[in-house]
Amino acid sequence: MRLFAAVVPPPERLDELGRVVDRLHGLPGADGLRWTSRPGWHLTLAFMGEVDEELLPELRVRLGRAAHRTPAFSLRLHGGGHFGRQTLWAGVAGDLDTLRLLAERSDAAARRAGVAMDEHRRYQAHLTVGRARGAGVALGSYVDELGGFEGTRWPVTELALVRSNLPGGGVPGAQPRYETVGAWPLEGREGRSG
Repeated sequence: MRLFAAVVPPPERLDELGRVVDRLHGLPGADGLRWTSRPGWHLTLAFMGEVDEELLPELRVRLGRAAHRTPAFSLRLHGGGHFGRQTLWAGVAGDLDTLRLLAERSDAAARRAGVAMDEHRRYQAHLTVGRARGAGVALGSYVDELGGFEGTRWPVTELALVRSNLPGGGVPGAQPRYETVGAWPLEGREGRSG
């Protein structure tokens, strides 16, 4: 199964971002982007890719430990940016140090559970809102529109393990479906490492 660890913002915070993204759909060239769907909006902490089902019990234990050791913290969606000419994203502000710590712990938990992870890179918090079709789109006007966005703070209280169900059948515009297969409260108690 295709898995990743994530923080999922509450629906009210996603609705705030959604109002801005709806305006982006009206900008010139918007049809050159594949827009991600609101039910799938999340902050990926550690992308694991295809994970053998036999690793799932140990992965759950280790992610639970990572959550147990990490305190709750607050974030807000804020501004935006892009990666190259391909990916448009909303930014994140707040306690980014704790968010990065949770991402590092999630990555380490997956590795220790036996998941073959890609090379470790510095975590950059973002929520993907669109991807360019083909060669890319000039994303400057979209980033400008996102630039003034200031979402409301929310408390991050859990770590989620999410399964990505890729669309089948070659349906144009089909989006992956995301399903939470595990969630652990953030407790901020030090103890055994994940």
